[in-house]
Amino acid sequence: MYQVRTAPGTDLNGNPVTTTTDTWKLRGDVTYMLSPQWWVVLRGDLPYLAKDKYTDSNPNGDFLYGLGDADVQAALIDNIDARWKAGAGARLIVPSGDSALGSSLWQFMPIAAVRYALPEISSGSYFEPLARYDVSFAGDPTKKFISNLQFGPMLNISLPDRWFFTFYPNPEIRWNFGAPVTGQTGRLFLPFDARIGKKFSNNFDASVEVAVPIVKEYPVYDFMTALRLNMTF
Repeated sequence: MYQVRTAPGTDLNGNPVTTTTDTWKLRGDVTYMLSPQWWVVLRGDLPYLAKDKYTDSNPNGDFLYGLGDADVQAALIDNIDARWKAGAGARLIVPSGDSALGSSLWQFMPIAAVRYALPEISSGSYFEPLARYDVSFAGDPTKKFISNLQFGPMLNISLPDRWFFTFYPNPEIRWNFGAPVTGQTGRLFLPFDARIGKKFSNNFDASVEVAVPIVKEYPVYDFMTALRLNMTF
């Protein structure tokens, strides 16, 4: 994945600026079938970042490059029937990035989701609401404590010629319980988030995602776009 995100920030004098983060992320997923009904799915992410955030060690706001915070995730999936699937798991985020690029905090994220197939629309279409809670529990005590609920009412529509369109492909709706961030006036962040892509084969697909805020009381970003390439084996 390659992602570009712009967000509100400040320079060292407290003046408002725009912070841009470019992320290259390598992701690996592995599925183990315990039985036809029960699966265990493992995931790992390794991000590499370019970020122009103003800090005491970067007073000119130049782009800094390096590893971000890596994470690992495990989930148990119940294939209930042809219509329904459900799953729950957890993600551990490790402060592997430099202090200017990562959070410098250990984070734990419980996750739960259900999937309902929609063959009435088209084969491969489904509705999959997902919720997760991101909370920090250790790390640099000078950093702001992280505590926010994240939700995504994903709706995937399969289109002709192997195209697909997805509303809220990621849980980008957020409610912040943690420390206020720059420009925060409330707790809710509600974006419009959509992705379009194409399966070029049974083993490869590509997609482009775009998200912009509708409600930005809790300002996560001003704009986000991402290109994803997915290869299955």
